[in-house]
Amino acid sequence: MSAASGPSRRALMGVLGAASVATIASACTSDSPASTTDSSSTGTGRADGVTDVVTDLKAPWSAVWVDGAPLISQRDDARIRQLVDGKLRDVVTVPGVKHGGEGGLLGMAVRSGSLVVYYTGEDDTNRVVRYGCDMRGDAVRLTGRKQILGGIPAGAVHNGGRVEFGPDGKLYVSTGDSTQRELAQDRTSLAGKILRVDPDGRVPADNPFPKSPVWSMGHRNVQGMAWASDGTMFAVEFGENTWDELNVIVRGGNYGWPVHEGRSDDTQSANYRNPVQQWPTSDASPSGMAILRDTIYIAALGGERLIVVPVKKPSTSKEFFVDTYGRLRDVVVAPDKSLWVLTNNTDTRGSPRPGDDRILRVDPKKLT
Repeated sequence: MSAASGPSRRALMGVLGAASVATIASACTSDSPASTTDSSSTGTGRADGVTDVVTDLKAPWSAVWVDGAPLISQRDDARIRQLVDGKLRDVVTVPGVKHGGEGGLLGMAVRSGSLVVYYTGEDDTNRVVRYGCDMRGDAVRLTGRKQILGGIPAGAVHNGGRVEFGPDGKLYVSTGDSTQRELAQDRTSLAGKILRVDPDGRVPADNPFPKSPVWSMGHRNVQGMAWASDGTMFAVEFGENTWDELNVIVRGGNYGWPVHEGRSDDTQSANYRNPVQQWPTSDASPSGMAILRDTIYIAALGGERLIVVPVKKPSTSKEFFVDTYGRLRDVVVAPDKSLWVLTNNTDTRGSPRPGDDRILRVDPKKLT
């Protein structure tokens, strides 16, 4: 099934340019004190078995857990919020964030007492910062902010923004081409890449290019990364006006943008890796992704659906919730092994419904 086609991505670029709620136990928070607590609805039943974890969010982009406590990033107002007993409390408004178009407060990742955050700065570059975490009662608190990556080209669109810790303990960072297409093939630029660094930002000695954080290149705009149980790395990528992609990411791989979009049989493109699956851009616009029990779950924005792909047959897929909940920004695995799906209908491109934006809890066993 296809969602109704909207304006082309090129046209949009022009406009922009001129759990059940998981046990809330403990978590990680802020270099400024928590400020407000908002009421929210939780556990609302749906006929299809999907429930609302929380409603009335504003352009949520990422969700993570620290010791069982969920944190949610909101792109446009730069707030990191904690869900406690069905209510939202502000942990911090990240300083120095500049929202515009697709920029703002984007991805988050947690590991070993640290919260890593990706955002667009007031100097019109993207950066990655790290906070330490401690707890005050049931409240997450962040301390000791430190920049670990900077100078990532930013644009009105194509900022990438996902950060994930891989099974090797390294931090992977997805960046967009910032609408400067040629940068995706420029190994010296951080744009249009997947980057790999140590948790403190240092370049690992086994990266493919000496002293470079670049892990893979030739990307237009990656917003989802995840690993299968055997260590295979997958990523989803926005195409321009033709094909969105699901790729297997390998060390030093070149994924072809802007030389080609989607699969190519051109012998001159032999050095570029083809996607394992592609979709028309009107059917996908893939953002966040997660892998649970060797099944890939992909949140689709423009396609307004959840795409489900078996790791062992990555060229196949099924679709769920088509045109049901609007734009889907991210899907994450909760501590109870349910899926949390973040909608994105308040990001100026969607059609908000009462209660939007929301996080939906989905039982993956029902997605068959």
